[in-house]
Amino acid sequence: MARPLRIEYPGAFYHITSRGNEQKHIFKDRQDRERFLTYLESSVQRYGAVIHVYCLMSNHYHLLIETPSGNLSQIMHHINGGYTTYFNRRHGRYGHLFQGRYKAIVVEADEYAGELSRYIHLNPVRAAVVERPEEYEWSSYRYYIGKRKEPDWLKVDFILGYFGRDKSSARRRYKGFVKAVLGEGYESPLKEVVASTILGGEDFIKEIKGKYLKDKGTDRNLPALTELREEPGIEEIFQRANEVFGGDTGIARKTAIFLSHRYTKLSLKEIGRYFRIGESAVSQASRRFKEAIDNDRALRKKIEEIRERLNLSNV
Repeated sequence: MARPLRIEYPGAFYHITSRGNEQKHIFKDRQDRERFLTYLESSVQRYGAVIHVYCLMSNHYHLLIETPSGNLSQIMHHINGGYTTYFNRRHGRYGHLFQGRYKAIVVEADEYAGELSRYIHLNPVRAAVVERPEEYEWSSYRYYIGKRKEPDWLKVDFILGYFGRDKSSARRRYKGFVKAVLGEGYESPLKEVVASTILGGEDFIKEIKGKYLKDKGTDRNLPALTELREEPGIEEIFQRANEVFGGDTGIARKTAIFLSHRYTKLSLKEIGRYFRIGESAVSQASRRFKEAIDNDRALRKKIEEIRERLNLSNV
């Protein structure tokens, strides 16, 4: 079964979603919702989580959370695990409460935190539970616009800071920001998520890849990792093959055609253009070389060495 890619580092921001198993309710009444909020509070106290935004719906919840200690897994185990134990005990049930693993998207805060907070706070409106977000009791919106005093564990100042230094005027501007899209065809900022894992600009995505994904290797059970992994170009494949085969350009060429065909997303046309051969010739060369590898253990070992150097996996 495919697993979600987890990217954890100190100071990371995440949009978290967790849904009830089989779309069933995870909150049955006020007591359940109030109890869930205590787990958010204790995640702040025990594990240093920073809760910026939340919204509790009947069968799922949203969070915008920050992890100064880079310990998202620990925080989410505390929240979901603790709440599941409580819910099962109270309602006389057994087994999983949540549908699989929670969904965690790493967020470039300066670019998307405000937009995501609006998206989360408008969730009850989109679901036609209320007409205006301030009518919904189980989100952080009322605290953002000053209708209620925020609890110590909820941090509203960070996002309000984008709307002004004076808190009262920032609250008014934030309310206008949310109200501006009411009744309109509001497009979710999550449509810009890359590989179901990262929400940010090109530089942010590049930084995440370079700092936190470079040493993760390959894993077929992590499709997001495969999608985010930057593939080597034909020239780099050819160069590595030349190195392994000691400058034998003939075998290096065959190797590069085979690896480009079998282990990258390059088209036959792109490979053929580089080696100045036709598309059918690429397929034939790749097939013949595969037969040679199957019958030559030493050659197979060298090909595996090149694949490891290039961090190539099946696509």
